[in-house]
Amino acid sequence: MTLDTARRIPQIIAAEIGAQPAQVAAAIGLLDEGATVPFVARYRKEVTGGLDDTQLRTLSDRLAYLREMEARRAAILSSITEQGKMTDGLNAAILKAATKAELEDIYLPYKPKRRTRAMIARENGLGPLLDAILADRAADPAQLATGFITEAVADTKSALEGARDILAEGLAENADLLGRLRSHMKQVAKLTAKVVEGKESEGAKFSDYFAHSEVWATAPSHRVLAMLRGRNEGILAIDLDIDADAPKGESPAERACAAVLQAATRGAGDQWLRDAAAWAWRVKIRTSLTLDLMAEMRERAEEEAIRVFARNLKDLLLAAPAGGKATMGLDPGIRTGVKVAVVDATGKVLATDTVYPFQPKNDLRGAQVALAQLISKHKVQLIAIGNGTASRETEKMVADLLAVLPGTEKPVKVIVSEAGASVYSASELAAKEFPGLDVSLRGAVSIARRLQDPLAELVKIEPKSIGVGQYQHDVDQHRLGKSLEAVVEDAVNAVGVDLNTASAPLLARVSGVGPSLAEAIVTHRDQNGPFRTRRDLLKVARLGPKAFEQAAGFLRIPDGAEPLDASSVHPEAYDVARRIVAACGRDIRALMGDAAALKSVDPKRFVDDRFGLPTVKDILAELEKPGRDPRPSFKTATFTEGVNEISDLKPGMLLEGTVTNVAAFGAFVDIGVHQDGLVHVSQLADRFVKDPHEVVKAGDVVKVRVVEVDVPRKRIGLTMKSQSGEAREAAQDRRAAPPKGQPPRGPMNAAPKTGGGGNAFADALKGKFTR
Repeated sequence: MTLDTARRIPQIIAAEIGAQPAQVAAAIGLLDEGATVPFVARYRKEVTGGLDDTQLRTLSDRLAYLREMEARRAAILSSITEQGKMTDGLNAAILKAATKAELEDIYLPYKPKRRTRAMIARENGLGPLLDAILADRAADPAQLATGFITEAVADTKSALEGARDILAEGLAENADLLGRLRSHMKQVAKLTAKVVEGKESEGAKFSDYFAHSEVWATAPSHRVLAMLRGRNEGILAIDLDIDADAPKGESPAERACAAVLQAATRGAGDQWLRDAAAWAWRVKIRTSLTLDLMAEMRERAEEEAIRVFARNLKDLLLAAPAGGKATMGLDPGIRTGVKVAVVDATGKVLATDTVYPFQPKNDLRGAQVALAQLISKHKVQLIAIGNGTASRETEKMVADLLAVLPGTEKPVKVIVSEAGASVYSASELAAKEFPGLDVSLRGAVSIARRLQDPLAELVKIEPKSIGVGQYQHDVDQHRLGKSLEAVVEDAVNAVGVDLNTASAPLLARVSGVGPSLAEAIVTHRDQNGPFRTRRDLLKVARLGPKAFEQAAGFLRIPDGAEPLDASSVHPEAYDVARRIVAACGRDIRALMGDAAALKSVDPKRFVDDRFGLPTVKDILAELEKPGRDPRPSFKTATFTEGVNEISDLKPGMLLEGTVTNVAAFGAFVDIGVHQDGLVHVSQLADRFVKDPHEVVKAGDVVKVRVVEVDVPRKRIGLTMKSQSGEAREAAQDRRAAPPKGQPPRGPMNAAPKTGGGGNAFADALKGKFTR
């Protein structure tokens, strides 16, 4: 990397993330040395000037893109120089290019290419014909072409077509023209979709897009991905409309092509040039740029879909843990029975069973007796019920059982998302963890454990299998996987990991560890017993000082020999913590958790050459609440009795539910009827909401009211607005409505506002149910 590049990249990234170039350069240095984002964000604030994990993730992603672009820039400079075609102006243009697309536009004329029609035309001696037409605009091109008829060029028509091919290639390789045309297309392009003839019935789920058009620049991610899926399945034809209403030869794009040739007079030559420029636009340039814009649109849509998936995954991973309590997991089923697993407070499997309360055996009484015996024997405090098929029937069976159980301390039943449980059950990891347990029962164990600690259990499942995203199978799987892995890493390190109880998959997500070192840690623990101090990690095979530096602060030993090992204070800063303790004149164990004493400490007194004010403040905060868990406190949704199926729903019902997924257009809520309902973004609050994540996140327990129910299509419209808010909106709509018999007011006769009612409901669901 050149010195100029080393300066340019930090400047570009700094402007994008709202930081100073020096901060970015420092962060890049740390990342290049092998530091992880969680480590840099938490323990190198002085070095980076306090860049947070979000800024650092963006920095890391952009760094990779910009370095790829710089490598491409260098390759292009080298290629053109080797061809002997480099000029000062061309060199400056290449160095100035800000995107990969701009670089490729500039390189296009110099890029080695297969034999083109323009090349053949030049070989046939038709380059001078084009020169002659350009030089004498008054002359008749057909007349000029007669002088170029040869054995290879049969007639004037062939000669003029060859000249047009040369002209079109020149226009298609004009970087400045391409840049202007691309900008124009981005401003005016409309994305259109229509049904392929004869596919109407087969593609009914894409019916919203059978005759669809919207602005390319603002097309939402979920609709773009729905249309792309429809095209991939052979149901839809997709295109971009550019200046669709402009007369032939008069569109801004065609005029821009002609302007390059300065073909403005009425001469025969200029008319031919204008026609050739229009042809070049329609046949060559428009096609190429349309492919570029389609690719950019897809990338934009995928980026948004990945962002939504990542945010939902983060919310799910950081959902409130129920804690270390004896838990029964139920994986519901009808014909195959309800799988049962009981785990103790640490997640160890105590008992398993399969009961058959439903058809065909209908052994309801036997099932309840079996569950009651397990609850009594193992003192079960929580019952986790998977939310799949027969979930509500299983919940009712459990509710009826709890109602007749003796005593006041009864287990609490909770509906738990079972997304990915079947994937985990059949995985190599599950087979290794439970070699003697049937695959069908492993899912029940996972369901129980994910209630106790969602993060610890969900890290065992490939993030893509957890199912909280939009069109997750349609996006770039490498980019999706990379993004989700980063989310898991951030979540695990934000919470911290108990070094002596964590599984290998959980340890593998800790900064600086990875799968092989995680296995080595678990093996060492099994052979030598629990770790007494963090420093004991250095005895683990292949775990050196660098890995220790990256990992130590995120690993906890709650009851170890060193009290600070239970906190997020990094071992490298223990001396600072001890100076604080000494200044307070207290025993460290007595001081930890004493907020009053710690708040009286002036952090500036403990700043030194190595540790600045941010680190000292972090140490004080950690001493105040050692090993604090950033996740919220545990609470559950209570489903309404008697509402078990979508057919039980009626408009106006007030229900409680759990947010299962948040998309750009709203939030999906499990209300206990086997089909999530949608709260459209316009129905999330009495105020205007731009991003649903402003109001809700996956795992939230919310109150909703039923707005609309479409049983045949299994669609449920919900609202979180207050009734007074809905009344105000209805009154505003009535005031805004035109007098009876008159068209709507306004210059564009705008369509009615969507956001509630039937039209809004249909609009909101577009694309969702094509997943």
